[in-house]
Amino acid sequence: MHLQELPHTARSIELKKKKKKKKQFNLIKQLVDRSTMAWRRRAWLVTLLLLVALFSSSRSSEVGGEAEFEAEAGPSLRQQVQSLLKRLNKPPLATFQSPDGDIIDCVHISKQPAFDHPLLKDHIIQMRPSMEPSGLYGEAAHPITQTWNQNGEECPDNSIPIRRIKEEDVMRATSVATFSKKTHGSPHLDHLKGPTDNHHYGVASATGDANYYGTKVTINVYPTIYGDGRTRLFIYWTRDAYNRTGCYNLACSGFIQTNKQFVLGGSISPVSSYGGTQYEYGYLVWKDRAGGNWWLQVQGINVGYWPSSIFTRLRTGVANSVQWGGEVYSPKITQPMGSGHFPVEGFGKAAYMRTIQVVDSTNHLNAPKGVGLIAPLPNCYKVTTGSSSSWGTYIYHGGPGCPQNSQVEVM
Repeated sequence: MHLQELPHTARSIELKKKKKKKKQFNLIKQLVDRSTMAWRRRAWLVTLLLLVALFSSSRSSEVGGEAEFEAEAGPSLRQQVQSLLKRLNKPPLATFQSPDGDIIDCVHISKQPAFDHPLLKDHIIQMRPSMEPSGLYGEAAHPITQTWNQNGEECPDNSIPIRRIKEEDVMRATSVATFSKKTHGSPHLDHLKGPTDNHHYGVASATGDANYYGTKVTINVYPTIYGDGRTRLFIYWTRDAYNRTGCYNLACSGFIQTNKQFVLGGSISPVSSYGGTQYEYGYLVWKDRAGGNWWLQVQGINVGYWPSSIFTRLRTGVANSVQWGGEVYSPKITQPMGSGHFPVEGFGKAAYMRTIQVVDSTNHLNAPKGVGLIAPLPNCYKVTTGSSSSWGTYIYHGGPGCPQNSQVEVM
């Protein structure tokens, strides 16, 4: 999945086609009672450790099967938004009002958005992986909790909790078509020469082995911005370098959730504070050899999987690159990453990821080889790596962002 920027002429044509629709969208956005969009800082687990970075080297030309958010010219924008909400928010078996303002719907496991995908029409849900990787170590001790069920709330059996998408969520996007989608600009060590499309990075990349069947990492979590200042558990996937497929969480057909404990996109606690107590959570993404599905595990709990049928190379093959680190998504490079402090400040002050491992062809977890660093704006964001007997392979990443009106040096 090479990340390639569109030629200038192609980008110009695309912008001209969307200019009129964007003006209409901006006008209606003014009618929505909401605060100005906050820029997002995100922990790089985020995008699926697999997504985040099990990049395959060959970009697929397949684009079929993925739901398109862009409506035809006829309906008004408000009608487009309502149509999208109706499609994404499935009829619930039960509903909870979370203290943080989220509405959580308990949807029957067979009715979740993944099964809108034509390739999953006759899919049989795999409730648990056939086998987990061996060699796991250094698990975080703190239990992970989410705001919605902090008082013991629980969805009925055979259902999963889904954060209800609201109109203001859609309005935070630049258009209905781009809601919950990531723009071009995710890093690949072979191609990233500088910041791309408002994406700014401090990441480590492993390419020392030919084949990766997954990765595991313990992530130190700091508060991030998701429109409300809360830290949230979220994922992202794509199969064509963020071109037409993929989305965050369950906002399109793709990820199949099997666990009723976690809400993808839901706020989590506790989180770290600068100079105070540090909290961390373990994440594992790996390919189950029996069915070829890519499983997600959070703090030792299986959350669900990306079915092999939605991928191309990752369906029958494996990845040849894995990445971990931090990302700032903003047109402004003044936004902080991680804790907002550089790696040199160390434990308790800089954000870190430790006990980084990769899954090999024998389904065993090992330390990664050939780790390279990607930090195109070292005056603003940095990343360092190291290893120790207690932490294994680790990285520190982050930074305060670039001062306003400063001269930026791109590496």
